[in-house]
Amino acid sequence: MFFFPISDDNDSTTKPYVCYCLIALCCFIFLWQSTLPTDLYREAINSFGVIPAAILGNKESYINPYLTIFSSMFMHGSWMHLIGNMVFLWIFGDNIEDSMGHKKFLLFYLISGIFAALLQALINPSSTIPMIGASGAIAGILGAYLVLHPKANVNVLFWLFIFITVIKVPAFIVLSVWIISQFFSASFGSEGGVAYFAHIGGFIAGGLLISFFKDSHIRLFQEGNSKSFESSNFSINGIFGQVKERDFMQEFIDTADKKDKN
Repeated sequence: MFFFPISDDNDSTTKPYVCYCLIALCCFIFLWQSTLPTDLYREAINSFGVIPAAILGNKESYINPYLTIFSSMFMHGSWMHLIGNMVFLWIFGDNIEDSMGHKKFLLFYLISGIFAALLQALINPSSTIPMIGASGAIAGILGAYLVLHPKANVNVLFWLFIFITVIKVPAFIVLSVWIISQFFSASFGSEGGVAYFAHIGGFIAGGLLISFFKDSHIRLFQEGNSKSFESSNFSINGIFGQVKERDFMQEFIDTADKKDKN
């Protein structure tokens, strides 16, 4: 069984330029990482990743260990690590950026990432394993989304053997399941090197900070825009191309009307 969020029914009123830039920068840096020989790749991770023992202990660091909190947010360990993070940023980031504006959103993103890294470091201050990834900062976006749009529907891809469908699930269910899974996984240790407490720290920070960062006219706990638990056949065009398809059809109709008038 496989289920994964692929979009939401929650349009934003502005273009999420900061989200676009963050996604582009993370992808560019990962492509750079991928070109490095194995030894240099490991050296880059150790140099620019967050090492708790360097921040809270005496371990030497290539650059100021506090600067690695920022550099680590733009590095990823694998294609799946990158894609998973960027999909979540793409789905949920636009509404959070829309709620506070571009400049405040960037600051909110970075502060969430700082909280995430520091909590993970405090949990295991002697660790010499470098932490990389945008997960902590993106977890802050998820925490903020839960507070702002708990009833907005998330289109979740559900796959069971040959059965594939898309189900509209309220955000509070999707995000609650996600954060509970992080607590559950953290209780069994950081399996596979995943910094679960960084996810938890970012999520909590985002949920608390959104009230201070959002514009004054933005309400908390907003209602959803569509009916929950409806299902539909999976279609890339159906999920991502509806707006473009409507725009194309409208342009076609307008052009035809002009020709008729002429």
